[in-house]
Amino acid sequence: MKFIVETSARHVHVTEEDLKVLFGENATLTKKKDLSQPGQFACEERVTVVGPKKELANVSILGPCRKATQVELSATDARSVGITAPVRESGDLAGSGACKLVGPCGEIELKEGVIIAKRHIHLTPEDAASLGVKDKDIVWVRCDTPERSAILGDVVCRVSSSYATAMHIDTDESNAIGSAREQWGEIVRI
Repeated sequence: MKFIVETSARHVHVTEEDLKVLFGENATLTKKKDLSQPGQFACEERVTVVGPKKELANVSILGPCRKATQVELSATDARSVGITAPVRESGDLAGSGACKLVGPCGEIELKEGVIIAKRHIHLTPEDAASLGVKDKDIVWVRCDTPERSAILGDVVCRVSSSYATAMHIDTDESNAIGSAREQWGEIVRI
């Protein structure tokens, strides 16, 4: 069974409290477009991520608001701005990288919250059963491309009835395999 492999570019998730600091007391997230995961969307609102060396302007916010503010960068992004960010699953923020977020109405200092997202596959329970995997399993995924086919290891399976089946890799990984606009992958047994 093959599944779509999507490139997840740098982005930020914010709490309602941090949204108000960055964009004003009456701020709400403005949907720009729906994403592949049900209920998730890219927003019109953007922030600047400031690290010790430099900053990344116009970084997208993804909605809806979350319980913790989180910044997801590629390893290249993190190095370029001087942030030490660990490879982690979304939400695993303890001891992660620090940065400043700047919006049009204010700024916040994150003592932790910057990660490089671990490669993962969102799976419906039905698709997970078809693939013979369960939540938190670690698998290998083959991505065939015209010039840089690759097998990616350390891919975590995330299973929930609230997901649509899709794999997420960051821009560094996408560039490394020469990912096509419509990229497909499949779990392989090594």
